[in-house]
Amino acid sequence: MGAGAIGCLYADALDRGGLQTSLILRHATDQQSVALIVEREGAKEQRYLNIANHQDLEPILHLLVTTKAFDVYAAVSGIAHRLNENSVIVLLVNGMGLAEQLNATYPHLNLYCATTTHGAYRIAPQHICHAGLGETRIGRQGLEQPPDWYGLWDDAIENCHWDANINTALWFKLAVNCIVNPLTALHHCPNGELATDRSLSDKVAHLCDEVSHICRAAGHADIADLLPQSVARVIRQTATNRSSMLQDVEHGRPTEIDYINGFLLQVAEQHGIAAPLNNELIQRVKNHAV
Repeated sequence: MGAGAIGCLYADALDRGGLQTSLILRHATDQQSVALIVEREGAKEQRYLNIANHQDLEPILHLLVTTKAFDVYAAVSGIAHRLNENSVIVLLVNGMGLAEQLNATYPHLNLYCATTTHGAYRIAPQHICHAGLGETRIGRQGLEQPPDWYGLWDDAIENCHWDANINTALWFKLAVNCIVNPLTALHHCPNGELATDRSLSDKVAHLCDEVSHICRAAGHADIADLLPQSVARVIRQTATNRSSMLQDVEHGRPTEIDYINGFLLQVAEQHGIAAPLNNELIQRVKNHAV
């Protein structure tokens, strides 16, 4: 569910791995299948995937959710009649707080979270470029041994790992995204300019301090201690990338700021920590995206 760049990338991987895979599109269509095109390392591959019928009542056994963060709740609610306690739901989405939001309404759902460092961008609908290899981490906090279904995903998805401490992986990505995404969106620049432009690198440093303080209060001192180095490494490794928030702003689309910096701000408030830089970024991104 969510046929953007990452959704198509994983749909392609799961289908190539021999798992029967269908796309749940945002809008109903009479089409029964769609051509999925993936470009990587100068080669282009095409395969046909089934399109799920919106009127279908058959239970969904495995659901990978790759929508924008602000669409997750409505999208899952729209097919809740096809989900039961045996349905495996993996949330591969930017930001945090989404599993808790779903659990409050649908406590029976069998939810797992995932994060990825694979890079992909959309060329056209269902036509993407796999721009950078990475790793995938899937887990449920505290569940040490992976469930039986995970083996199928592990076989199909390159460099995939079960993570019993998935919250740490999610917090690491959140902390980095809180810095890189809004700054690139506001300054209309690729990630690398955050290191090469002195004024922007100063903003990165100050924001790292504030985000580290909040991470430490939330029990993630390990992330806080290494955040400046981690952010510098991510910026260096993704120097030519244009963040998803930058792309959303440029195309006049809603951003995921509420689930990234907004989530961090909620945590700061819970711990009585002032976060003026994050507060300012949230307001400026929202005004910028109007």
